[in-house]
Amino acid sequence: MILPAIDLIGSRCVRLRQGDYAQETVFDEDPAAVARRFAAAGAQWLHVVDLDGARLGEPKNVEAIRAIAGAVKMDIEVGGGIRTTEAASRLLGMGVRRIILGTRAVREPAWLAEVSQAFPGRIALGLDARGGHVAVEGWQAETARTAAAVAAAAAALPLAAIVYTDIARDGMMAGPNVAATAELVEATRFPVIASGGVTTVEDVRRLKAAGAAGAIIGRALYEGKITLEAALAAARSEV
Repeated sequence: MILPAIDLIGSRCVRLRQGDYAQETVFDEDPAAVARRFAAAGAQWLHVVDLDGARLGEPKNVEAIRAIAGAVKMDIEVGGGIRTTEAASRLLGMGVRRIILGTRAVREPAWLAEVSQAFPGRIALGLDARGGHVAVEGWQAETARTAAAVAAAAAALPLAAIVYTDIARDGMMAGPNVAATAELVEATRFPVIASGGVTTVEDVRRLKAAGAAGAIIGRALYEGKITLEAALAAARSEV
């Protein structure tokens, strides 16, 4: 599946380069309008990240997310700063299909188990890697664990998916890390959704051939490097 991305800072639709908050580009002041355009183009899923929340440790763009959920009939996944069961429950109660847990889920496997069992099939594990190691705190800190190791530790949980991001590729439009994505696909039973650097129709085809269940596309859509219609067609085509 193809998931167009909306990243939020101050309720605006933005993109960062390699997760660097100092390299912010504002693409639209109305995220709900962006969501409507994605829906009109045929996308069934939407990937939303609260970048303020990711950095500060609690959701900060809740009203913008609520507006997005109310504007479209898409399946929406939301990540960024969701580090309490209460925050998870609140977002899931707003019409969000599933939430992505990263920082606390990586650091506290017991909490991930608790939340995933409370909301089976509605939790995705967000694994964002830099140099092979999982990063946390809005990509501002790095752990010693690999994505495959974290995924393996969660193998028995009722998760919906793993969202895998190669930080070095994110926002750079230089192509995804297909090899690392393929390795994670082999290492886990969960569907793997790839993010970071997806720019061309060929990128979509390569990720599909590698076994990815989906691809998140951000900056390339906003800058016109690929159309959502072309990405959706590539996802439907035979590899």
